[in-house]
Amino acid sequence: MKAAVLDDYQGAARSMVNWDAISGDVQVHFFEKHLDEAMLIIELVDFEIIVAMRERTPFPARVLSKLPKLRLLVTTGMRNAAIDLVAAADAGIVVSGTNGYTWSTAELTWGLILASARNLLTEDASMRQGGWQRTIGTDLAGRTLGLVGLGHLGARVAHYGRAFDMRVIAWSPNLTEARAAEHGAIFVPRERIFQEADVISIHLVLGSRTRGLITEADLRRMKPTSYLINTSRGPIVDRSGLIRALREGWFAGAGIDVYDAEPLPTDDELRHIPNTILTPHIGYVTSDTYAAFFAGVAENIRAFLAGAPIRRLLPSNDH
Repeated sequence: MKAAVLDDYQGAARSMVNWDAISGDVQVHFFEKHLDEAMLIIELVDFEIIVAMRERTPFPARVLSKLPKLRLLVTTGMRNAAIDLVAAADAGIVVSGTNGYTWSTAELTWGLILASARNLLTEDASMRQGGWQRTIGTDLAGRTLGLVGLGHLGARVAHYGRAFDMRVIAWSPNLTEARAAEHGAIFVPRERIFQEADVISIHLVLGSRTRGLITEADLRRMKPTSYLINTSRGPIVDRSGLIRALREGWFAGAGIDVYDAEPLPTDDELRHIPNTILTPHIGYVTSDTYAAFFAGVAENIRAFLAGAPIRRLLPSNDH
C-alpha cells in the first residue's frame, strides 16, 4: 500500500515517528510542497492512505470521487472542516483523527497580544534600521480582555489574561454566565464585548453557525485603541469588513494567524496593511504538537491495517 503525508512544509514528518515500524507493506511518501486540487488528483490517484495536516488541503466530494484507491484519510487533530465526511463515508473511506495539545495555539495567541500591544515588530524593524524608540506601547494590566468563545483554548487564554491582571469578559452564542464564571470571566452580551474590550480574541470552531459570525457591525463597535486577535479560523470574521476596518483605522490593529484562503496568496491585500501582525497559521506548529500528531497518525494507520480503526470521524460529528 502507498501512504502520502501531505503539506509537510518544514520537512518534519520523517523524523517524528518510525514510519518503517508501521508495516513493511506500506510505502510512505512525503510531500513538502502544497498540492493544488488538480495536482493532488494526479499525484495521489494510486494512494490508499492519505495523511492531511489539519485543513491545509481540502477534501471535498469532487476530490474524493477522483481518488478511487483511497481507503484511509487521517487528519491531524480531531476536527477538519475541509473534509466532506458524508462523501467519504459514501465512498467507503475511513476518516480518523489524532489527539493534540491546546496550549500551543493559546501561547501563540498571547504572543500576538503582547506583540500588538507593545508594537514589537515595528520596534524590531526600527532597531535593525538604526532607529530607537518609535512607538508608545499599551499596558495589559487593568485592561479588558474579550474572549469570543470560551472552550478549551478560550479558557486557557482567560487564565493568561488573569495572570496579567486583566479583566476578562466573554461571549459566544452558547455561552452561559455559569460557564464564564468557571473560568474567571464575566459573561456579557454580544454588543458589549466589542464595545468594552481592549483586546478581542477569537476562540471558536468554524462551522455553518460561526462562518461570518463576526460582522462589520461588530468591528465598528470596537474601541479605536483596541486589537483583534484571530488564531481560530479566518472565515469566522467577515473578510471585507475586516479589511475595511484595518484600512480605515476603526481599531488599532490585528494579530492574525488564520485566513480565508491558505496558504495566503502572495498578492493578498492583507499582506500590505501595516497595522497587522501576520503569522502563517502556526498556532499548532510546535515540536510537541507535531510529535503528538504524527504519533497518532502512526497509531491510526496500524489500527486500520489491523482491521480495527480508531478515533474515527463520522458524518454525525459536529465539526
